[in-house]
Amino acid sequence: MPPKIVCVVGPTASGKTKMGVELAKAFHGEVVSVDSMQIYRGMTIGTAAPTAEEMDGVPHHMIAVADPAESWSVARFTEAADRCVQDILRRGKLPVLVGGTGLYLEALVRGNEFAPGSAGGETRRKLQQRLEAEGAAALLRELQTIDPEAAGKLHLRDEKRILRALEVWYETGVTITEHNRRTQERPPRYDALYIGLDFQDREDLRARIDRRVDLMVEAGLLEEVRTLLHAGLSPDATALQAIGYKQFLAVQEGTATVEEAVAEVKLRSRQYAKRQLTWLRRNEQIHWIRWGKVPDFQGALQISTEILAAEGLG
Repeated sequence: MPPKIVCVVGPTASGKTKMGVELAKAFHGEVVSVDSMQIYRGMTIGTAAPTAEEMDGVPHHMIAVADPAESWSVARFTEAADRCVQDILRRGKLPVLVGGTGLYLEALVRGNEFAPGSAGGETRRKLQQRLEAEGAAALLRELQTIDPEAAGKLHLRDEKRILRALEVWYETGVTITEHNRRTQERPPRYDALYIGLDFQDREDLRARIDRRVDLMVEAGLLEEVRTLLHAGLSPDATALQAIGYKQFLAVQEGTATVEEAVAEVKLRSRQYAKRQLTWLRRNEQIHWIRWGKVPDFQGALQISTEILAAEGLG
């Protein structure tokens, strides 16, 4: 049987960090962050990375492990995060995965194996050159002859996916459709028990998101962006395209006011929460806990404990 792990999921600002800590304390566990932006050092405020106080003595992994100048793929992330999970299991503790990056979480739980090729690889470089010389339409036609199923799902604007599908074929001789099918057919690496957090009233979630953004600004989000730039980080870095950083980069560059940036961050955060919920609704294994006006973590811990005990954790 695959080892059991706990996953705390939900939209941004739903209380996942605190819930993860409470569950880790209750079940002799350690937290693994599954957040594509909390991996970066020096980006604590804008990513809402847990502070030492919020961690409350519980070991946390995959936070501040990367230089902001780096761009991590899902493959690189899951490889590093899986080493953390395996280490926690070897020490007889329970991995508690906490985060809102659904694609990364799904890949980690399933133990997906990623086909060769990367943004800096030779094959990708050659395909990028062809894209610039021939255009996306020519490459999509080529993919149509190689992998009609994948091509049929892509639009000319999906340049990265077109390049990736061709790259997998040239690197492995296997279509990306067949590679994905084989991946889905394998049993998951972990037996994941999901606790989901949300609000009964969507307006309460929106208000919580807005309040979080206000607190980020008060805590010095603009100063955090300035510090990253002064340390030599390029404005084009992937890390600075994240919600919050992109908008306050515009403030720093003089193309937006603080008020405009705050409004934009709130809007983008609410839209992101909606996308997260759409992704999570596909997973019928999630045990949802829906807050009233204010999260009740002690009540949620009791409910979660009963759910996890029924699944063999205790």
